[in-house]
Amino acid sequence: MATITNFLARQLPYLSPITKITPFYPQFPSTSLQISSKPKLNSLNLQTQRHILLAVKATTAAGTQQLNSDARVQRVHSVQEFDDALRAAKNRLVVVEYAASDSENSSKIYPFMVDLSRSCSDVDFLLVMSDESEETRKLCAREKIEQVPHFSFYKSMEKIHEEEGIGPDQLMGDVLYYGDNHSAVVQMHSREDVEKLIEEHKTDHKLIVLDVGLKHCGPCVKVYPTVLKLSRSMADTVVFARMNGDENDSCMEFLRDMDVVEVPTFLFIRDGEICGRYVGSGKGELIGEILRYQGVRVTY
Repeated sequence: MATITNFLARQLPYLSPITKITPFYPQFPSTSLQISSKPKLNSLNLQTQRHILLAVKATTAAGTQQLNSDARVQRVHSVQEFDDALRAAKNRLVVVEYAASDSENSSKIYPFMVDLSRSCSDVDFLLVMSDESEETRKLCAREKIEQVPHFSFYKSMEKIHEEEGIGPDQLMGDVLYYGDNHSAVVQMHSREDVEKLIEEHKTDHKLIVLDVGLKHCGPCVKVYPTVLKLSRSMADTVVFARMNGDENDSCMEFLRDMDVVEVPTFLFIRDGEICGRYVGSGKGELIGEILRYQGVRVTY
């Protein structure tokens, strides 16, 4: 049983995801985006656009249309409005859906983004209709959007992640993973943060579950909603924390010292000692391992 200070001096091998994402919902295939000089106007175009815009009920104010107050999705119409929205968000996560009026898949995924906007108050949501005008086509060209629906994730005006053709479950996972700032999962940004957390829980003997991953790891995103739910339901007995190994040099050094070679890896720590680990993104297996280290007999 290794203690937290029993560091390993070997070089860190290449960190790799261990599983592929298997979505709960069907993926929504992306379609090629044709950026022409004039908006398309046909019956399918208008019918599909209504599916998206029925929820909009837009009101014009200072050149910006706002979705209804429940949706919390802001529709932007130009490069300037887009940049202003990113700037106003500061370090909050901004999720942008690039859609098209003739894309059926855009209309299918949009309601799920609206639902997320209602439950994720610390995340800003934007909608860009790529074929709305010359201004929105310029924005899509600048952001190199070639297929819709396309989701881009920004923090501090920098793009940190993007996806095409995703379903609702992966969209939710991405939003929680990149934008979850106030949950019961404690965010670790350095080795010192981990050591401090361990010291705080030496007296209450709580099990610490440290979720170690990488910023752009699909399996890490896949399992995180489960981690989030467990952090709420097990708050009395278990402390959940997470660290992205590629956030900075201190985090990468910590992964090397803990001999983490694949992600996600879950380290189980109690009374200042590492008592075990689980490598993988299986939800059932993770819950089983946590229960086992809590003294519950688990059979597979």
